[in-house]
Parts: sequence; C-alpha cells; structure tokens
Amino acid sequence: MLRRLTRTLPGNRLTLLCNGADYFPALIAAIQSARHEILLETYIYRVDTTGQRIGQALQQAAQRGVDVCLLVDGFGSADLPSSFRTELQQAGVKLMFFRPEISRFALQRHRLRRLHRKLAVIDGRIGFVGGINMLNDNDHPDEPPRYDYALQIEGPLLGPLHAAATAMWRRTAWMQLRHDWAAKRPLQPMRAPVGPMPAALLVRDNLKHRHAIETAYLSAIRSARHEIVIANAYFLPGYTFRHALLAAARRGVKVTLLLQGKRDHALLQYACKGFYRRFMNAGIEIHEYTRSFMHAKVAVIDGEWLTVGSSNIDPFSLLLAREANVVANYRPLAQTLRADIFRAIETEARRVKKREVVRARWVYGFLAWMALLIVRALMELVGYGHREYRE
Repeated sequence: MLRRLTRTLPGNRLTLLCNGADYFPALIAAIQSARHEILLETYIYRVDTTGQRIGQALQQAAQRGVDVCLLVDGFGSADLPSSFRTELQQAGVKLMFFRPEISRFALQRHRLRRLHRKLAVIDGRIGFVGGINMLNDNDHPDEPPRYDYALQIEGPLLGPLHAAATAMWRRTAWMQLRHDWAAKRPLQPMRAPVGPMPAALLVRDNLKHRHAIETAYLSAIRSARHEIVIANAYFLPGYTFRHALLAAARRGVKVTLLLQGKRDHALLQYACKGFYRRFMNAGIEIHEYTRSFMHAKVAVIDGEWLTVGSSNIDPFSLLLAREANVVANYRPLAQTLRADIFRAIETEARRVKKREVVRARWVYGFLAWMALLIVRALMELVGYGHREYRE
C-alpha cells in the first residue's frame, strides 16, 4: 500500500509510545540530551505538572546554548500564562503562537485553520509524531490517563520531519515579522538507515497537501482485504470516507471502530451517532471507549499498514487544521499497535449493540440528525467541505 504514497523512506526505527506515561519521559530525555536544536510544536500547552517539567527541560536546554523553538497554537494555547511565557523567554526559549487569537468572537474563516499537529525534532537525530498534547494525562489525579499514542522516530524519516517543522517555524516567524528567527537553519538531520521500517510523513495544510492524510486512509481502506481497525477520538467522516468503509465491509473486510465514549464535544459526537445504524447494518463493529477520555488517532489495516498522528477523521482535521501523521508498512509494529487497540476494546470499552441503536431513537435518530444538520449548516456558513457532508 505504501508504494502509492510519496516520500516513502526505508530504514527507519519507529517506537510506539502509549499515552503520556511512555511519551513524556522519552520526550524529556531527548530534550535533556539536546546539544544543538529543539523544534517542538503542539496544539495545547498547559502549565500543569507535565507542562512545567517540559518547560524546565526546555529552559535548561536553552541556557546551555541549544536553539530551542517552541511553536504553540494561538487558540489551543491561548491561555498560556504570561508568567510562564516570560520564564521561557528569559531562559532563551524562542516562543511563538501560530495565528494568535485577537478576539474570541471574531467570525473570520481563517480562525478555523489551526496548528493541530504535535511533533518534535531534537538535534535532527530523534523525532516524535502523535496525538499527545503538552498536558497531564488526566485532569484529576484519581482519573485514569487519556488514551492516546505517539511514535518515536529515528532514521531517514527525520529528513522530511525536520523539513516540515523548520518550514512551519520559518513561515510563522516571517508572518510575525521575526525575521531574525526566520533564517535558514544550518543543522542537517541524520538520514542514515537505522532499522527495517519503511515509513512516510504526511502533513495536511491548506496549500498543496490539503488531502494528503485522507487520501492515504482511502487508499489503504480501498486496498484492504481482511481487516480495518480504526481508533479515532473524533470521528465524523465525510461522504467519500464513509462509503469507502461501507464498501470494504460489504466485500467481506472486518471493520472495527473504537470511538470516544465519554462526552466532551457533544455536537460532533451526536452527529457521528447518526451513522451508527448504517455502519452496523453493513457489519461494522462499533466500540466506545469508556475508561477515560480517548484522544487516539490511529489505524491498522490488514495487520501491516498503520498510521499514528494528530489527525482526527472529522471536518476540522481533514479540511481545516494543519496535521501530521506517520504511515508505515511493517507487520511487527502494526501488530503491536493492533494488540493494544484490542486490549483497550476488550478491557476499557463497550460494544454498541444494534438493538440499542434501534431502541434509542431519540439519541441515534432525532438528536443525531439534528446535530448533523447543525454541522452541515456551520460548514455551509464557513464554506468548507459541505459537499462531503451532503448526505
């Protein structure tokens, strides 16, 4: 399947990181070992215990002469305390906000184009891509951690990853008249093969990569022969994506969806429920994650193709936001991810039964379709992707 994708590179070593328990220690260790450069992007940066630990590591790196560049989204991280910003800047950390919020009540279309990707590149020798923001795994100490994934990356894939992070940093610096920060970066990432894994970095933007991530998903789904497993927190696929899944199920592919079970974005989640009955009639299994809040954006197809990244399967991620996903075609890693998804399905989720959908017409019928009508109206209003949600 990966042969259809551009910039597929062999020779990588990818390590699956489950939740913040795996991710944050690996990220902080990489920051602490940095000697030259740190590029870090996130949608949300919260100054809780995790944010403070990462901030301290970034400050210490800057103080020992590392070029530290932290780019956060102007909406997702709008509440970053001024005192923390000052601490970072006084230590020498270069901090910028992607599309800073001027007014919460403005209606400009460009406000929806957020920096939603979560990635890091340290010294061009180690990188990270996934769905995990810079914040505690849970909002309260007695809550289980959020369910999420990231990949640690070593090898030739660092080339495009470093290029993507550098381009975003320089473009943002130019737009904010920080020309001293927009200079070309001399560091060259390590490109030597270190492992057996072929992989590609896919970024979604509003220029020439508008449909890169969705196209990769569709290619893999249409090529699937046996199994499609998708774990995605915010799942509201458009017409083309939905019908690709339905077609796969009807040709005998086993399709399993693990979706958000706790309500946090009610409009989108109710709209998604409007498709449950159609999916289940085609033989698609739907499970809702209930142990804690789910934030994963991953998939495994035929036990060998996988993707891990920041992109949900919803209008925001597929049509508006800047996202980054890694795709790989390597059975051992795919099987590791698949096993962890099914562990979550078996022990931390509940299967949605068809009779439940039939009986609860209020939830899966009226409320769901009202929510979908509102989504369609909002997309018509802003002029993005309404044709994909016409049915």
